[in-house]
Amino acid sequence: MDVILTKTPAGVMPMNALPERFEGEALSIDLHMHSTASDGALSPEALVEACAARGLTHMALTDHDTVAGVERARAAGERHGVVVLPGTELSCQWRGLNIHVVGLLPAGVQGELAVGLEHQAEARERRAVQIAARMERIGLANALERAREQAGSDRPLGRPDFARALVAAELVPDMATAFRRHLGNGKAGDIKAHWPPLSTVVAWVLDAGGVAALAHPLRYGLTRRKRGQLLDDFHAAGGQASELVSGFQNPDVTRDLARQLDERGLLASLGSDFHFPGGHLAPGSMTAVPRTAVAPVWTHPRLAATFGRSMPAA
Repeated sequence: MDVILTKTPAGVMPMNALPERFEGEALSIDLHMHSTASDGALSPEALVEACAARGLTHMALTDHDTVAGVERARAAGERHGVVVLPGTELSCQWRGLNIHVVGLLPAGVQGELAVGLEHQAEARERRAVQIAARMERIGLANALERAREQAGSDRPLGRPDFARALVAAELVPDMATAFRRHLGNGKAGDIKAHWPPLSTVVAWVLDAGGVAALAHPLRYGLTRRKRGQLLDDFHAAGGQASELVSGFQNPDVTRDLARQLDERGLLASLGSDFHFPGGHLAPGSMTAVPRTAVAPVWTHPRLAATFGRSMPAA
């Protein structure tokens, strides 16, 4: 059952006040965050509590290739007056690049997505073994065990777990350096051979009755032209939206991205991509969305019930 906000605590925006267009405001919505169900530092409950403390009214839990924390987050959302939209961030390949697609899942996991998430978990386990072997070559002894210690559970390991292991072993000073030297796109720890094609993960989301949003398109190091090709292929595969704002970014670049989305009829999503407290990002922290003609993702008919909107007349 979808979690619908039934009361309006102080500071919480009524759902019918969500804008139909972006007008250059900061919004109390974050549709891209991570918990301990993948590589985040906060439990699903603690994440929801942090969102409530910061005045968020709507959030999506989008852990990597899993929905394991969603039910706990939704129960916490009911307690704290926060609408929690189920989601996941799916890993895939596009032209040799590791690309992420956020699945916003008002109906939960069903159909092809259920099978797909099982395959993704298996792929993550195989990838972790390969990453560990490569990290051992650069001096991180017992890399798999050390990454598992950093994860603190038996969930599938991700690159941030290995990054934290590198920091703990004092092989790098911080996580940013770990990614820049060893784990970022094109580096030794960037294993992507196990991920399915972009079109496949989009099909999973659509089959589950969800909305597929391209995650952080400005972070893949693409030229504007190649980013346009990515958006073209994503839209052709059935993708309905793209993150217009992900964390903090240059407003002029955001406006240019908005033009690219508008040209393709893609809706605009937004999120902090929050992983852990103490960094420059917090739940709901991101650049304000500039005034744009691109409609927000919550206006999509598949998200109408979650966001308390009436379906458009036929």
